[in-house]
Amino acid sequence: MGFSCGIVGLPNVGKSTLFNALGNARAESANFPFCTIEPNVGQVAVPDARLDKLASMVQPQRVIPTQMTFVDIAGLVEGASKGEGLGNQFLANIRECNVIAHVVRCFENEDIHHVSGSVDPIRDIEVIDTELLLRDIESVQKRLERAEREAKTGDPDKRKIAAYLQEVMTAFDEGTLYRALPEDHQRDQVMRELHLLTAKRVLYVANVDEAGAAEGNAHLAAVKARAEAEGADVVVICADLESQIAELDDLEERNMFLEEAGISEPGLHRLIGTGYRLLGLQTYFTAGEKEVRAWTVKGGSSAPQAAGVIHTDFERGFIKAEVMSYDDFVSHGGEKGCREVGKLRIEGKEYIVQDGDVMHFRFNV
Repeated sequence: MGFSCGIVGLPNVGKSTLFNALGNARAESANFPFCTIEPNVGQVAVPDARLDKLASMVQPQRVIPTQMTFVDIAGLVEGASKGEGLGNQFLANIRECNVIAHVVRCFENEDIHHVSGSVDPIRDIEVIDTELLLRDIESVQKRLERAEREAKTGDPDKRKIAAYLQEVMTAFDEGTLYRALPEDHQRDQVMRELHLLTAKRVLYVANVDEAGAAEGNAHLAAVKARAEAEGADVVVICADLESQIAELDDLEERNMFLEEAGISEPGLHRLIGTGYRLLGLQTYFTAGEKEVRAWTVKGGSSAPQAAGVIHTDFERGFIKAEVMSYDDFVSHGGEKGCREVGKLRIEGKEYIVQDGDVMHFRFNV
């Protein structure tokens, strides 16, 4: 389990360039709208220095990182909610993603056409938000009409559903996105079946030029201010630089390139890390002679739930888990050392998995 991240934005803001840099997948990229028609999907290994360290200690036959999925969704335009630019198809692609990475152009370049004729990241954000909201209004309106008919029976549950839908519709009419509404567990349960686009967590990917990557610029400052007001995250990336980094196979060369560019780590690392935080995900490891592997679970998952990520039989027949913290595993030279100093714990069904745990499961089906 990783997570799927839908890369969205206006045409020509750098989505496909970013996708290629992240996954080295060679999605089509060009200086005209809609060069991406079908969504490009790429599986990317999640980088984790802890996995590398465990592998160096255990020397397994294979090392398997956890995976995440990037979906490069074609550029949305004004009118997408009504089908402009194949908008209906593209909006449907977004529904299937866990997180939206909204790529925003934050650089000036006369050679790269902007669909609106000028660079204005806040205007661009609002265009995309409006199209997502208009599609959600359509979905909620249809559901509300049915709920109001059902509420006429006098059933209190049906009336409550209609009330929640009306509350959301009122907010939408005022231009409020669903994710901006105060949290309400019962309302969220009702709305979940609609898979609202504006309910998805969003992180802004500010695509800057090389100068902007090192020093920032006014466009980036505007996006950061917008994100702060929304309580959203911003990942600053120079897609062109990331493309060059992706071409370097040698780790030492990559590190030298990053240092010269004034970048602490590749954009992929920052994008994944931000996505994990947004979704409340964490990693645990299994480590043995055959393989060292990283697994992704929701924060707060119990030991049986974590075991179920490996195989449903592990969860169904869970007996116990042998657990070592990553720090203990490294400090004491692996599993044998942890056993000798009492740092290997036996945990039961109530144990809540911690980020970095090294685990072995015992089960019986």
